[in-house]
Amino acid sequence: MSERYYLGFDAGTQSVKVAVYNGEGECVSQVSHPTTIRYPEPRCVEMDPDEYFRLTIQGIRECTEDMLSKGLDPMGIRSVMGDGIICGITGVDENGDSVTPYINYLDSRTQEDADRVNAMNLDVWGEETGNADASCMFPAMFARWFLENSDDFRERGCKFVHNAPYILMHLAGLKASDAFIDQGTMSGWGLGYRVLDKRWSQEQLDILGIDPGFMPRIVKPWDVIGHIPSDIAEATGLRVGTPVCGGAGDTMQSMLGCGVFRPGMAVDVAGTCAMFCVSTDGIIPKLSSHGTGLIFNSGSLDDSYFYWGFIRTGGLSLRWFKDSVYGGDVGYDELSRGAAQVPAGSRGVTFLPYLTGGYGDMMDASGAFLNMTLDTDRSALWRSVLEAIGYDYMGVTDEYRDAGVDLSRITITEGGSADDVWNQIKSDMIGSEAVVMKTRGGAVMTDCAMGAYAVGDEEDLLAVLERSAEVDRTFQPDERNTDLYRRFYDERMSVVKGMKGVFHTLKGMNRLR
Repeated sequence: MSERYYLGFDAGTQSVKVAVYNGEGECVSQVSHPTTIRYPEPRCVEMDPDEYFRLTIQGIRECTEDMLSKGLDPMGIRSVMGDGIICGITGVDENGDSVTPYINYLDSRTQEDADRVNAMNLDVWGEETGNADASCMFPAMFARWFLENSDDFRERGCKFVHNAPYILMHLAGLKASDAFIDQGTMSGWGLGYRVLDKRWSQEQLDILGIDPGFMPRIVKPWDVIGHIPSDIAEATGLRVGTPVCGGAGDTMQSMLGCGVFRPGMAVDVAGTCAMFCVSTDGIIPKLSSHGTGLIFNSGSLDDSYFYWGFIRTGGLSLRWFKDSVYGGDVGYDELSRGAAQVPAGSRGVTFLPYLTGGYGDMMDASGAFLNMTLDTDRSALWRSVLEAIGYDYMGVTDEYRDAGVDLSRITITEGGSADDVWNQIKSDMIGSEAVVMKTRGGAVMTDCAMGAYAVGDEEDLLAVLERSAEVDRTFQPDERNTDLYRRFYDERMSVVKGMKGVFHTLKGMNRLR
């Protein structure tokens, strides 16, 4: 029998990654291409759904050509599976083509609308979704915005879809009538569904003013939703008729890829949106209460769930500092070597990572460096950026611990896990053992494993995932630093809360430009 391969892609905020794995779980080819993020006006962040599709086509073509150069046959690729951002949608017409920009979690244009929804003070949100409060990053809010503000969607819009389903639909040549969303990404909507039943909620959609006809059908990630047609085969080098799977959410796949299969496990998804997740067996009322700032989702697998707290511009803050502040041809490794020489607390320098706005009652917050002196250098600034995300994580982990969640060990995954300086900082700040898996960017690998399961080449998906969950590096917290960071955290929280009026004034200054 010829070698079997499986293709997966991760359509993230900053890049589209495409990779091919063989039946032994080994990556035989991979590429990555950066995406374009537009900021048309304050609080607005937009992307192009068709760019996602073009980059995926380009990545697949490069992988199949790379396979040929290595003497491997891309005709052996047995399935195509992908994951994407869970909090972001675009509107499509009857042909499945976008008629709106793609808006994701970085955008906060719907904050006032989210406040109006929360003012309804309804119990149905928390009871059915596990999310007691609406958030401006929820696709449910973006859908309301499109319906109110997009003439193109009101005239031609047929469905709302996420970015990975948009790509998969186009790879399979599907129309809007075939639009779909997997059971995990469904919960990325934040509102509008019954999370335990894995179906849309008529009651919630009526309250939100969203016609259920705009919602895609719900599938499982490993469901085959179509096959590669001849034009896509010619453009990519794939075999005509290759099965295309239902796709999944990036966070859900990352968690599975780093060994989070059961309730009670914690993971730091160190991507563009820094997320701290804890797996559960269902809704925990204390974590789903008003004001926690936590979000509840269902996972890719049946009967799997998790909560997550987040810093929307976590990883994006790092990219911003490297490209826009530091400048020049410098890598993250070089930056962190300098940060390693700076003591815990960054010599008092504090960074506020709210580059796209704040949260809760601090929605006017903006990014800032505080407490700099003539002794402050770029290494101290970089460490303060790394620590800023850790401080926000401390607030999230306090919520978990207050609810009785064990955080003695956390797993760090995705791109940020390559930085051991940052890994140690987070271990110290959270006061937990931190581990990094050998396969640290597990989303695409998990996609490929599900693709193998989808076409019947693997009978036990969990067993396949467990085989790849091997610890690579371990970090132990330094108790002295943990105590120091707690003192810094308390003082920092006092400073930030005292700046509410300052942030409001600064926001007003933006209107003077």
